[in-house]
Amino acid sequence: MRLSDTHRLISSKAAPYGDFVHVLRRLNIDGPLLGGVLLISALGLVVLFSAVGEDMRLWLSQVARLGAALATMIVFAQLSPDFLRRWTPWGFLAGIVLLILVLTMGEVSQGAKRWLDLGIRFQPSEIMKLAVPMMAAWYLHDRQIPPRAGALLLLAVIIAVPTLLIARQPDLGTALLIAASGLIVIILAGLPIRLMVALAALAVPGALLLWKFMEDYQKQRVLTLLDPNSDPLGAGYNIIQSKIAIGSGGLFGKGWTNGSQAYLQFLPERDTDFIFAVMGEELGLLGVLSLLSLYVFVVGRGLYIAVQAPDTYSRLLAGSISLTFFVYVFVNTAMVTGLIPVVGIPLPLVSFGGTSMVTLLAGFGILMSIQSHRKLLPH
Repeated sequence: MRLSDTHRLISSKAAPYGDFVHVLRRLNIDGPLLGGVLLISALGLVVLFSAVGEDMRLWLSQVARLGAALATMIVFAQLSPDFLRRWTPWGFLAGIVLLILVLTMGEVSQGAKRWLDLGIRFQPSEIMKLAVPMMAAWYLHDRQIPPRAGALLLLAVIIAVPTLLIARQPDLGTALLIAASGLIVIILAGLPIRLMVALAALAVPGALLLWKFMEDYQKQRVLTLLDPNSDPLGAGYNIIQSKIAIGSGGLFGKGWTNGSQAYLQFLPERDTDFIFAVMGEELGLLGVLSLLSLYVFVVGRGLYIAVQAPDTYSRLLAGSISLTFFVYVFVNTAMVTGLIPVVGIPLPLVSFGGTSMVTLLAGFGILMSIQSHRKLLPH
């Protein structure tokens, strides 16, 4: 066979791959980030099928939600960072209005007002997971970095208003995560070390003040963390059963759909907050490490995009989205393993649910937009 014939053969075999890459680029989709997200989602669907008791209706519902979330990601990937920056203040203001509507006319579920029905039932607090870091990055875009005292004060107000509104629902877990997303933007902007030390010193009195305003059930969760066995059939039940599930999985797990803790319904909230325990029991340490490795890859890719971003807004926003995603993973896994109190935060892209997944993938769409438009943005 001649060299030219060999070249044509190789080119014809590589053509489908080249066409696929070309389509991704035309859609502003970042291949590595998309691959990581799809692998996590696929593993999540495998575990969820077992967690919902092999209920095909619920499982297909999650597949449909994943499809909607992926479509949202593609839409956001088409929006240039310049467009997002110009519309950020209006989106933030709309989110604040929606949070106020939740407190006045929201639907009560399990003793909390978190849902709003405007033809579509959703949680406005999910919108603020993106709106808060976007607003903080917007404010710092054309200002001095690191920010001065006056700018820090205004940023504190930007973060505090939605945080307090969400805490009033009450949804302390989401409120703290949203506050963290805004704080990450400030830290990435170059918060002075001395100020970080001062904030750390204020953590203890701040925690005491927070304790005063916490609901009784929230206080009980903190006390349960210190001694779960003090109320093994009550407040400590979730953590105890979760630890049993994870510990019984061993290195290789009991096998897919063979987890006794989930199937015998000893493990509560097994398809949402505690699905990580289901994975630990059925897929073992190797399965858990595989999932965590994928999470690390996605966070690393996001931080790489942040480093490559050409302007302050894109850089701060990409960094905040990436590190906030890491915080979500850490909080859920730490909660399930008994390292922090139960706060009701789902495992990203794995737990059953729709609104949270749409918000997460919208954030990844923004990351992809920043990556694909990086050469077009002004420096």
